Amino acid sequence: MSVFGKHPYTCPPGRRFAAVLLACVMFAAAVAICGCHGSRGLEPFIMPESFDTSKQHEIVFWAKNDTNRAQTKVYESAIAGFEAAYPNVKVSLRLYTDYGKIYNDVITNIATQTTPNVCITYPDHIATYLTGVNTVVPLDGLIADERYGLGGSEVNFDSVSADELVPQFIGECAIDGVTVALPYMRSTEACYINNTYVEALGYKLPETLTWDFIWEVSEAAMAKDADGNFKINGQKVLIPFIYKSTDNMMIQYLRQSGGGYSTPEGEILIFNDTALGLLKQVAKYTGIGAFSTFKISSYPANFLNAGQCIFAVDSTAGSTWMGCDAPLLDISEDALVRFETVVMPVPQYDTANPATISQGPSVCVFNKSDPQEVLASWLFAQYLLTDDIQISYAKTEGYVPVTSRARETDEYKAYLADTSGDAEHYPVKLAATRLLLDNIGNTFTTPVFNGSASLRDASGQMIENTARAVRRKQTVDDAFYDNLYDDISSLYRLDQFSGMSKTEGKADLGPLPPTAAALLCTLGGAWF
Repeated sequence: MSVFGKHPYTCPPGRRFAAVLLACVMFAAAVAICGCHGSRGLEPFIMPESFDTSKQHEIVFWAKNDTNRAQTKVYESAIAGFEAAYPNVKVSLRLYTDYGKIYNDVITNIATQTTPNVCITYPDHIATYLTGVNTVVPLDGLIADERYGLGGSEVNFDSVSADELVPQFIGECAIDGVTVALPYMRSTEACYINNTYVEALGYKLPETLTWDFIWEVSEAAMAKDADGNFKINGQKVLIPFIYKSTDNMMIQYLRQSGGGYSTPEGEILIFNDTALGLLKQVAKYTGIGAFSTFKISSYPANFLNAGQCIFAVDSTAGSTWMGCDAPLLDISEDALVRFETVVMPVPQYDTANPATISQGPSVCVFNKSDPQEVLASWLFAQYLLTDDIQISYAKTEGYVPVTSRARETDEYKAYLADTSGDAEHYPVKLAATRLLLDNIGNTFTTPVFNGSASLRDASGQMIENTARAVRRKQTVDDAFYDNLYDDISSLYRLDQFSGMSKTEGKADLGPLPPTAAALLCTLGGAWF
């Protein structure tokens, strides 16, 4: 099924020539204007001979936090520790509620060269940042520098060495073989299960959770009594299966089942029969009320803790919200229902070859006109990898440190082994942490290129649009899916990214025709 170019438009020859001529004139003018106003971007970063500690610097750090005060304290502790090591550097912290807002602000600020110095972000986002000229600093040379690199001799704190970074995690920070970020924390997705309800329905959790099992149990849970209450919870409200991140839902399903998502070169593959099969399942179970999403119904944890959900899929970084004893419980005590919480990997298509997405924030360093300022930023970025920061942040949620050194410390081992059940050692959080530690070999990441962030959004939007259409009583048939594909492709401009170069963000259109090249040369000479 082709969803691109269904109705091609052919321009008359006269208009084609006029359009080409106009485009060439505009291109020449744009080049001239850019040259006059110095909008060619920054010069490439060149490592200074040494860090001048007599010069004062103020660097800006953008980070994400949503209501978890413990994480904010870790950021503040990192800034205090770094400023003690480098009194000539002041770090200003700006907090955001989600990564999307950070991404949007960075994109906005690239044009004016007012990006932050250090930013918590994702490789998909960095791929778009790289479309600016020398916007993001490549880190391979900095990492390997004997003086100021990881474990460098001139670093004023106990810096980790490059070989102490978990290989899978630092590997996720490379685009086209160039390291563009440092991993900061890692998480994955987990399924938080009300096992009390599962067993009450006559089921037993399998060793490996599958999509078929979840759909079957969810459908069985929809039975009601004579008063219209759900038999399993005695309430008017029940959504057995709620998925927080529908982009991850689609991405993981395609990876597990062998359906296409994208190629490393940026070819878009999500409009396929495998994706259609998942959308039809979404439509079916949304139709009977057994499935919903965060964007439609709100946080899965709130439904789970109120006894109104059985399978809640969310990040391991959201574990302290999950379960009836959750430290960050977000519903009233009178709405709380007691149940056994079990944490398992996300549902699988092929139990013999499990696949779960690897996620979690990374840190990139933005280029500036002053190399000393960039070096100060780099030193702060690597300070975030020190043991105290890694362990402290990992304790706040179901994250795992990105360095083997932090994991091997007595402090971190004691943290994982503590069964006291207090807020710091909440059993569900520790189970989510161990889930990732035990399954790192089964995790994967998606290809990164300019446009991969849009592709990720598009993959989840297909599920969201399907579920909403069913809830609105629209007809969901083959014609609906054809239109859905067209709408998603247009909304996220996926046809513009297909086949793009990751480094340049430009479509490969082949060599310029000789006549066009001659015309451009003539126009360029006339302009000069």
